[in-house]
Amino acid sequence: MTGTSTRPRLVMHVDMDAFFAAIEELDDPSLRGEPVIVGARPGKRGVVATCNYEARRFGLHSAMPISEASRRCPHGVYLRPRMKRYTAVSREVMAALGTISPVVEPVSVDEAFVDATGLEALFGNPFAIGMRVKRTILERTGLTCSVGIGPNRLIAKIASEHDKPDGLTIVPGDRVDAFLANLAVSSLRGVGRVLAKKLAEAGVRTVAELRRWPREKLTRTFGASTGAMLHRQTRGRASDAVGRQGGRKSISKETTFNRDQSDEERIRVTLKAQAARVALLARRKGLQGRCVQIKIRLERFETHTRSRTLQEATNADDKIFATGWELFKASGFAGKPIRLIGIGISDWSSDNQLELFSNDGKKKRDLLDARDKIVERFGADVLGFRSKKK
Repeated sequence: MTGTSTRPRLVMHVDMDAFFAAIEELDDPSLRGEPVIVGARPGKRGVVATCNYEARRFGLHSAMPISEASRRCPHGVYLRPRMKRYTAVSREVMAALGTISPVVEPVSVDEAFVDATGLEALFGNPFAIGMRVKRTILERTGLTCSVGIGPNRLIAKIASEHDKPDGLTIVPGDRVDAFLANLAVSSLRGVGRVLAKKLAEAGVRTVAELRRWPREKLTRTFGASTGAMLHRQTRGRASDAVGRQGGRKSISKETTFNRDQSDEERIRVTLKAQAARVALLARRKGLQGRCVQIKIRLERFETHTRSRTLQEATNADDKIFATGWELFKASGFAGKPIRLIGIGISDWSSDNQLELFSNDGKKKRDLLDARDKIVERFGADVLGFRSKKK
């Protein structure tokens, strides 16, 4: 969009409904009406990958331990994932979206952002655009999806979750505040169970209640990054960029330990080394990310992720590591045997202004440039970027 354009941005988020389970029902119609759970088998260690809406009536949800799922729904149909099949259908979904907009940004196997700006001239108003997307995907795959349309990524994402399954929710720019007001704070990105509990203890359960908190109180109570993120999201502010990364959607590094690791110092050193490598790669690509995510895999391949959106984009080692370490400490998994740990950044900044106008920022960039040149010439070990293997 040029600087002279006044056309409002339209961002669409498309989220397939219970994707894995829906494909299983599509391939085996006898499963329809039954609670279908895709993931680990009952009696084994593992979690629910996804489940259909019949299963959700029993309180089941993604990432629930399979032992708990089988206790709540012992009569359910438990199936192992068929990732090749799901990936093939995902390609059909993305191809269908590509017939409607030239700018499609897949964010996982079952969801994507679509730039819908300007599509009114081809398909009509936002409702008509959303209906065309739903109809096209249904015709090509036999599956339903939920669609959210709004002025930016945050609102589109929340809108797509608002009326599942098979929903269509449109939030014009002048209705953002009203749309968010009565939603639970857990609807906001990055507000997991731990943060939601802290907010509830402070008497905050809805976005409108949280919006009354001044930014200073938020940052004082929850820290600078989380406070800024909450302040921004309660006002519906977020990036409206779709598909502009032009390459990698994220940069990440993972380490699988030879033996499950519960030594906190070993995990900290490993995460710090990973953050340095991620930051180095980002700087080489000229990228700065706003979202830091960690990946934690426990024994029996039980995998969890935690993420946080930063106030400003970064590609600095210390900021990435500090955020990742805070996420790990707050995850509830510290002290437990860890099989794999990883860290990454995403949600690239389009303005590329890392402390651009400050002397401190220039000094930091000069230092990072010098370090990068040393690493490129002599390798990562010379600066202690790599953790020792045990």
